[in-house]
Amino acid sequence: MKFCFLLVFSLFYFQKGFSQIDSVTIIPAKTEVIFSTVHHLQQDYKLNNAIDIPLTILTTGYTLYGFSKIYSRESTPEFVILALNPANVNRLDRRVTGYRSIKAKDASDKLFYGSMPLPLLFLLDKKMRKDAPKLGLLYLQAVSSFGSMYASSAMIADRFRPYTYNPNEDLGKRRGGGGKNSFFAGHPGMVATVTFFSAKVYADYHPEMRNKWILYTLAGSAALATGVLRIKAGEHFISDVMVGVPVGVATGLLVPYLHRNKNKAPRYTILPSYRNKQPGLYAMVNLNN
Repeated sequence: MKFCFLLVFSLFYFQKGFSQIDSVTIIPAKTEVIFSTVHHLQQDYKLNNAIDIPLTILTTGYTLYGFSKIYSRESTPEFVILALNPANVNRLDRRVTGYRSIKAKDASDKLFYGSMPLPLLFLLDKKMRKDAPKLGLLYLQAVSSFGSMYASSAMIADRFRPYTYNPNEDLGKRRGGGGKNSFFAGHPGMVATVTFFSAKVYADYHPEMRNKWILYTLAGSAALATGVLRIKAGEHFISDVMVGVPVGVATGLLVPYLHRNKNKAPRYTILPSYRNKQPGLYAMVNLNN
């Protein structure tokens, strides 16, 4: 049950048609303030347990399976690595074959692992804390959905990472099975998934919040920073990041969007009215939405 603030606005009356107006009579507007109660669902998101629970279990299981495969590949034969030629890489990505910054790699790892617990901040918010189990399931569904797409892409594309072309990198590292997980960029994409998911959910629970763009700007900055660092680290090509980040953004936004509660009472409702022989408008503002 929620309280709504109901304003009744009277319309002006005109005694004659617009084509023959020679005088106008204004009926004093009578403004009434009415408090009323409305019954409606309060949840911002709605789950279908018969679909969402099995789907999340499936995507989580597949992500774990996929990661076990792409990170336990057999080593690439030495002659294959030595035959890699940067000249065969497209013009956009070619220069990245010479990048290798361990500091950038470490910084990208910090952003990656630091973003993972971000939704725990929801527990600090009274409105969101009551829906913690639901939000937890949606978060797991988002990250496992992205993880499934990344693992599938890495297994299918089988693209060598930039550092495998770098003659200054240790040969053993270049031959490692993980060196063929370049496409698409996982770290930046996952950071985008987590940060945009968090921004979207927080904004949905706080529709009254102004400057929501700040949340999305911070989310985008974290994802792009991770992408730049992975490029400088020689872990991903530019094109890898150009695909991975948008996939992550879409995943982070779509999972909560597809679970929005369509039966939730609207924040604003305007209806025509006729009271005391005067036409008017009801403007209903839901203060608790």
